[in-house]
Amino acid sequence: MTSATTAPTAHTLDVADARLYYEVRGSGPLLVLVGAPMDARSFASLADLLATDHTVLTTDPRGINRSRVDDPERDSTPEMRADDLARLVTHLDMGPAAVLGSSGGAVSALALVQAHSELVHTVIAHEPPLDELLDDREELRERTDDMIATHLSGDTVGAFRKFLDTANITLPEEVIEEMVGGERDPQDVADEHFQYAHMLRPTTRWHPDITALRSASTRIVVGVGRESTGQLCDRTSAALAAELGVAPTMFPGGHIAFADAPETFAPRLRAVLREG
Repeated sequence: MTSATTAPTAHTLDVADARLYYEVRGSGPLLVLVGAPMDARSFASLADLLATDHTVLTTDPRGINRSRVDDPERDSTPEMRADDLARLVTHLDMGPAAVLGSSGGAVSALALVQAHSELVHTVIAHEPPLDELLDDREELRERTDDMIATHLSGDTVGAFRKFLDTANITLPEEVIEEMVGGERDPQDVADEHFQYAHMLRPTTRWHPDITALRSASTRIVVGVGRESTGQLCDRTSAALAAELGVAPTMFPGGHIAFADAPETFAPRLRAVLREG
């Protein structure tokens, strides 16, 4: 249960082309939890657990849910999201921070290291979808373009099936229908459209500057879920770790274990942070 000392407070920060929504809870050293397209709600349970000894910042990435952008037809790039994170950390004036970025949020966090390593002492890049590091990158580009076109044609269920197939993730058909079929919340529909139309391609086609990452003062940990073996983000994480010359760091669960099983993810995250 969330106590009075860890209950989140909601805020917004105006930047040049957006209004960023973020939440702060707890006290202690600053820890940022960030995803893409996942918003602050996905990290709420994990944030509550960590807020007993950290000041935890969670945020909706630009264009998603409560972080509104001036131009909703403009792509959301890792560099733009990294700049948003830099502005949030600077605004709180509690850096340098530790950052857990998961999925597209891991790509944002790596871009943050490249642009503003002075603001972050540790980045845990949990399963970043860095397709460009893989030998089959051209096929992955084609598959990504196809799933985006399928979604934009109105076939949301078909696009999600293609997304899962490309990611090598298996879900029961009834779960797929429950997640993206039938009547849905209009905001969830809008966020899903933004993800396919303006976030997925620039995120998966981002190529990290390995030299910059290796020379940065920031400690970079590449996190992989124990249940993610053989999935696309297992392969991309292994490729990134090899480029950086580090071994992948294992976490419990799968790609979204931070949301599905925060009670086991939190102690592992704390242990990894202590190792630094």
